[in-house]
Amino acid sequence: MAKEKLVQLLKESGAVKFGKFVLSSGISSNYYIDIKQASTNPTILKEIAKEMSKFAENYDLVAGLELGAVPLIVALSLETGIPFVIIRKEEKMHGTGKMIEGESVENKKVLLVEDVTTTGASVLKAINVLRKNGAILDKVVSVVDRESGAREKIEREGLKLISLISVKDLLE
Repeated sequence: MAKEKLVQLLKESGAVKFGKFVLSSGISSNYYIDIKQASTNPTILKEIAKEMSKFAENYDLVAGLELGAVPLIVALSLETGIPFVIIRKEEKMHGTGKMIEGESVENKKVLLVEDVTTTGASVLKAINVLRKNGAILDKVVSVVDRESGAREKIEREGLKLISLISVKDLLE
């Protein structure tokens, strides 16, 4: 039932858009999943966090890439009491120059959170940053998997991808 409820909330929020779009992967698509449209709604964000929390047991930290995953990891942190870290897309050229904001991930079990997975390129970047900083990773949780290769790439890295819903669920 939770999957159906989330699909309904995403559709009702206008998060599923049709037209001509270029995705962050560079791929053209006739639909776009705008999770930010949903994650800025507190009711939907709370539901996403509740569903993700089922996969967050026994983790020291939750992590996500700026910008899309930030509301998700904050909500998941509030739901579970697990601290979060934010992974930068690019190295900061001022201040500390850190790629990860928050506490150290070294030797900590980290749950990686993503809003939408497509080809997996951004997730792989996050995995690499976390691993370079000593994180222990075994799982990625995504709100929506577009089923365009991310799962296979993530599994080749030795991690499991769990998506709350698939693009098939949204487009039915």
